[in-house]
This record gives sequence, structure tokens and C-alpha cells, in this order.
Amino acid sequence: MGMLVTHHFLFVAKVITPLELDDHSGSALRGNFFDAVWRRFCTNKASPTCADCPLHTLCPVSALVAPLREENARGRDVPRPYIILPPLGKARRYEPGQELLFGVTLFGSIVQLFPYLVLSIPLLESSGLGKRVTESGKQRGLFKIKRIDSYHPLSKERRTIYQADRPKVDAPALTVTPDQVRAKAATLATDAITLHFLTPTRLVEQAHALRKVAFRPLIWRLFERFAALQNEYGDGSGEGSVANDLHQLLDLAESVNCINDGTAWEEVQSYSQRQKSFSPIGGLCGRATFAGDLAPFRELLTWGELIHVGKNCVKGNGWYTIEA
Repeated sequence: MGMLVTHHFLFVAKVITPLELDDHSGSALRGNFFDAVWRRFCTNKASPTCADCPLHTLCPVSALVAPLREENARGRDVPRPYIILPPLGKARRYEPGQELLFGVTLFGSIVQLFPYLVLSIPLLESSGLGKRVTESGKQRGLFKIKRIDSYHPLSKERRTIYQADRPKVDAPALTVTPDQVRAKAATLATDAITLHFLTPTRLVEQAHALRKVAFRPLIWRLFERFAALQNEYGDGSGEGSVANDLHQLLDLAESVNCINDGTAWEEVQSYSQRQKSFSPIGGLCGRATFAGDLAPFRELLTWGELIHVGKNCVKGNGWYTIEA
């Protein structure tokens, strides 16, 4: 594995007016972040897309929400350098004064643009979030971000780097490194591992979304995602060995079986303001236990906790944890 590093941030907000969220609200949060950063920093709003803008190679808006690389072999779009971690659970209502938590993960050197997210907070807050609430005049719920913590998902350490009453933003204090991932992976069992899929995990094989969890396609998609993120936002080491490593892992994955499948499909729709249409982003949620020779997969599975897996990761999908 190459030198990809991850940076994790927890946003702690106070609800101001009644706020109602749908199931799996990552898509709404991602849309709000995109809109806030775009409105705050885009200097060429007349351009219909980032791809059409002559400034896209220098623009922080493009780098954060629509990274483009002319030389990318699979097309101009590349993996987004961030993921949203939405509030977990089913649809819920927050009353004024309650706490709202959500997270953002940034990959590699893109963390240098973190101040752009912070400076977009006023627009993020004023846009509101969730459903339009009747008693609030059909307005979305408002919230105020009180602080942002830099946190380490493996060690659970947290440090506050931003507070609403203090304009200065400290540098991100905690970084997850490959050495730390390897150390965590070495503590995992080698014969059985349980994954808890916290948000819909949509794995596609032969153009079809899998309605039943399976280990081989999980490893395939996870390896592809890690390799793409490493090549774009890491140091690029190991790039030439990706294909050989993948073939070997897929052969080994054939002998790993799901011995306890507690997952179920959850149907979720995402609405695109740009396209004015809904798209399906549902997937599998719940726990699944895999048994077999898992030693070769422990490091990759640990990375998966940090980078997520499958379709729509930027919207919070594909988030899982490894359970003892």
C-alpha cells in the first residue's frame, strides 16, 4: 500500500430551529457543502460546470468538489478528495438547542484547502438543512456550528481546532498514516471478521447493484477505490503493482465466505439540483461476518473504515466499521 494519509474532522453544531432529516442525510449535507463553497469562492459563476471553466486547474472550488484531470485515463472526473460522514440512524427531528454531529474526511494534501470549508460555514448555516418544516414557515432547519474537532478514528483521540467564538483556525492536528493503519490491521483476527455497514453500501458487479453481501466484490471495489485515491492524493508508490496485487487478492477472496449475513437492502434516493432528477443510491446496511484466511485482507479492510467503499462515498455511503 502507498503513502495515502487521511484527515478526519467532526463538526459539532447547535440546532437553532426545528430540523428534520431523512434517512441517510449524507446526500443533503454534501449538496449543502458544495453550494456553500461554490457560492463563497467561485469567481466564474457564469460557467455551467467546472469542466467548462478555464480556471479549473487553479480553483479551490474545482479541487474540493469537482476535481478534474485532463490526463486521467478513465475520463476527466477523478475520485473526490473528501467524504461526508452523516448523522447515523433513521429519519429524525432535532429540536432547538439539540446537538447535531457530522463529519468530513479529506485525503492527502487536499487538507491544505480545509480553511476554505471553514470560511464557507456562514453560507452553510444560512442555507439550512433537511426537510422544510411547517412551523418554521416551510424553511429548512437552521443550525450553528460551535466547534470543529480534528480526530483520529483509530486511536479515538480528538483535538478542537475551531470554535465559533474564536476566528483563528488551528492546523489539523491528527493524521492517519499507513503505519498506523498497518498497526491496527495487525490486531485483527485472521480467521473471522465482522463488518458493520452503517450507511447504504452499494457494490456494483457487471452493471448490477448487489442485493446480497459477498466478499470478493467487496475486496475488488475497495482495492479499486484505494488505488485511485492513492494515485491521485497519495505519493503514487505501488502504482505499478496494483494489477498484480488485485489479481492475487481476488483469487484469495474466493475462499472467504459470509457465515452470518445480517444485512438488508435500504432504498435511498438522491436529488440533483443541477439535473433536476432523482437517482438511486440505496445499498446494504447491517452486519456481515466473513470467515476464512483473512490475513491478506486486514490492511485493506482497515483502510475501508477510513475511505468507505462502493458507490456514492462522497455522500456518506459505504461507511462501515470492523467489530471485534
